[in-house]
Formats: sequence, C-alpha cells, structure tokens
Amino acid sequence: MSKYPDYLSPTATQGQKSRARREPSGVFSLFQAPQVQQFKEAFQLIDHDKDGWVNESDLKEIFTSLGISPSKRMMDDLLSARPGSHNKSTSSEDGRGINFTMFLTMMSERLFEFDTEAELVEAFESFDEGDTGVVKVEEMKKWLSEVGDRMEVHEMDRFLKGPFTDRQGNFNYREWVKVVRVNGAE
Repeated sequence: MSKYPDYLSPTATQGQKSRARREPSGVFSLFQAPQVQQFKEAFQLIDHDKDGWVNESDLKEIFTSLGISPSKRMMDDLLSARPGSHNKSTSSEDGRGINFTMFLTMMSERLFEFDTEAELVEAFESFDEGDTGVVKVEEMKKWLSEVGDRMEVHEMDRFLKGPFTDRQGNFNYREWVKVVRVNGAE
C-alpha cells in the first residue's frame, strides 16, 4: 500500500490526477458562486503585490490606506490566526501569508459564528416585559429601524410576518427561535 494518495502516486493515471485537481476544497461548497467571486475580489484588493498571498506588507498597505497604523502585535495576530497555522512564530521572515482558500475559510468561520438558541431567546426577552414569549411587531420594527444595524422595511416584513406572527401583531419569538436553531440544540 502506497504512503501517497492515489493522485500523488507515481503510478497514478492521468484521469486520477486530473480528477484530484478538479475536486473543490470543502470551504468553496459553503458559498454560492457569486459569493465566492465577491470574496475573491476582496482578496485581490488586499493582495497589493498580486502574488496570490496576503502577507504582512499587503496588510500594512491596506491598513495605511484606511488611515490605520497597525502595530506589530496586530499584524502577528492577524497572520497567526490563519487556518492551518500551527506556527506561532512572530518573525516577519518566516514566509507567513494567507492564500485565497485560507482567506475564504477565515471568512466562513466569522460568518457562521451564530448565536445559540439561549442567546437569541435572551435577546428577545429584553423586549418581552410580561415574559409571554411574544413581542409586539410594531415595537420590534421601531427598534430594528432605529438602533444598531438598522433593517430596511422589506427586511423587517420578511422577518416578522408569516407563521410566527398572529393577527393581533404579536411575534412568537420562542417558536421562531426553536425553528431557527442556528447553533444546534443545547
């Protein structure tokens, strides 16, 4: 039995090698093609020297263009936080950098950090003075349009209308959270 995967074996057929090159990284399957393209464009904006790697000099340049003076520690933290990075060396000569697959993995980790069921219920409970499990849709719309990451009217309507809102305009957040369960059961 060979110690190499079939497609790396010296006796691998051309078909096996070709098939291996075509198989996508798992992280690519998490996003739709247009999303991957948007991430690719963002990556290319950061990769100033266009070598396919975002390294310390690329990061310094992007931060400087944003009016931010990054510290050495900040740069080390960003570059050592990359996926698959087991080397915590802080030397700028160690060839550290982030390729597009690593960048996409990092973005997916950040995007899929959802709140747990308990955290979602707790957030809604702050609007539910009577601890009834429902909140008034009009009150929620007021908060969602005026505070924090403001939502558009069509976004609020899509979120607050439907099977979780009764005819009196009460949104049943406990049932909604049970259905959403973005982080699995606790």
